[in-house]
Amino acid sequence: MIRCLFLIALLASSVAQAQAQALKPFVRGSQQAIMASHQGKPFILALWSLDCTHCVDDMVLFGKLAKKYRTLDLVLVSTDAPEHKQQIARLLHRHRLEQAESWVFADGYVERLRFEIDPQWYGELPRTYFFDAAGHAIAVSGKIDADQVERWIWGR
Repeated sequence: MIRCLFLIALLASSVAQAQAQALKPFVRGSQQAIMASHQGKPFILALWSLDCTHCVDDMVLFGKLAKKYRTLDLVLVSTDAPEHKQQIARLLHRHRLEQAESWVFADGYVERLRFEIDPQWYGELPRTYFFDAAGHAIAVSGKIDADQVERWIWGR
């Protein structure tokens, strides 16, 4: 039994390490790269942090929605430092968000990154953008609710 628990813990650690390696560094130009790769498709861009309670609540919701809507195009950007990749990966794994495109801020000048994402965004978290196929976004600061996301999914 102990051996089995050890193997499970080892596997979970391996998954977290693989996810941490899959986290892309969000630097100058990353926002443009995200927009280009999702051109013509609706998607959700969610900015979050490990120490933000409402952000973690949103991750729970996104995990449920990603399971329900397998084609949900979700881009997650952690505003934490790259040193926190392991913790970020564990949280994504815990909420079954390993398949979501995931980034982590990797530039010490975070104000420049925030401005590149949205000049009207001052760093409040969570911050979620609902992009339509034309690339226009509705920005929401604060915790989102399932009905809000479901309406967007069905309306796109």
